[in-house]
Amino acid sequence: MAERITGHTELIGLMAYPIRHSSSPAIHNEAFAYLGLDYAYLAFEVDQDTLEDAIKGMRALKMPGANLSMPNKAAVIPYLDNLSSAARLCGAVNTIVNKDGILTGHITDGMGYMQALKDDGIDVIGKKMTIAGSGGAATAIQIQAALDGVKEISIFNIRDKFWDNAQETVDKIMEQTDCKAALYDLADLDKLKEEIEDSYLFANATGMGMKPREGQTYIPDKSFFRQDLIVTDVVYSPAETAMLKLAKEVGCKTMNGMGMLLFQAAEAFRLWTGREMPIDHMKQVLHMG
Repeated sequence: MAERITGHTELIGLMAYPIRHSSSPAIHNEAFAYLGLDYAYLAFEVDQDTLEDAIKGMRALKMPGANLSMPNKAAVIPYLDNLSSAARLCGAVNTIVNKDGILTGHITDGMGYMQALKDDGIDVIGKKMTIAGSGGAATAIQIQAALDGVKEISIFNIRDKFWDNAQETVDKIMEQTDCKAALYDLADLDKLKEEIEDSYLFANATGMGMKPREGQTYIPDKSFFRQDLIVTDVVYSPAETAMLKLAKEVGCKTMNGMGMLLFQAAEAFRLWTGREMPIDHMKQVLHMG
């Protein structure tokens, strides 16, 4: 790293809290080094209380870009100049591009998830999926899945601050795509079981299963899964959540969040640098498959 940093090196940052567990710095810095690009990527513990100052700092330091994760994906929008159409539809941003002082927010999570499925030989197009969650990443997945041609999406969420957001997502999907969508209470376990039984794929798109809720899952027992169901998780640390462990016991094909992390990073990388991330090399580095 010392040999790579020069007076011309540009800084890209990840703003989230908590964030020290993140694999993003390792992914981007390896890709920069592999392609000989003069950038460095660092993780910054930024929450909603310090987010506005962090974005001002980004402008002042002329940082070419940044990533955002929980809890900043929606909160950052008032501090940006423009939004991509997908980010506007999702009401969330995970990637910022700074072009001559104009900050544009993008969302690459949904693309990353759909590309990860494709890369793993999973074809959900024209089929039904059930998904838990309605935060930034979940919304991005739901919107992108609907735009890409998933036939039906059943969304489950607890009745928290994101409930209204989930209802808005359902409305947008119904009005602006050919996909059918519905929202249900995650506390209604009978309904959850019923919808999963009728689905090709079940996705956890919440933080359940990662710190501080490691070892926990919304799925009460094995009876919710069947052998030919595909079960995916956006969580990548730990690599195998309690939910994925349960799914494997049943014989389900599973996918953790590492593929989504890689492919959403690849899209952000392209937005910042205009170059394609070296995917095959990065898979080796990340010990993926």
